[in-house]
Amino acid sequence: MSFLRKLQQRWAVKNLIQVIWILLVFTFTGFSVLIVEEWITNFIGVPKEIPDWQRVLLFVVVTLPIYQVLLLFFGAIFGQFRFFLDFEKRFFRRIFRK
Repeated sequence: MSFLRKLQQRWAVKNLIQVIWILLVFTFTGFSVLIVEEWITNFIGVPKEIPDWQRVLLFVVVTLPIYQVLLLFFGAIFGQFRFFLDFEKRFFRRIFRK
């Protein structure tokens, strides 16, 4: 079974075209968050000389909410908003599990 077919089953989507659209959304979101994160760190004045562990921590804190918003944004553009809204709900349920 091909990789795309496995994703189709795992995500319970109708066809391979939908899998490709979903992968494109993840791709665009990943690249966009890198650009936006750089703008935000420059805007708030984060010095380039901070230790790597602080830069990584800041990256995670800054990009997590931005990533979630961009995921929904690109999901809507590519016609996969419902999939990504459900994806986000599952993600936050796992994070805030009682």
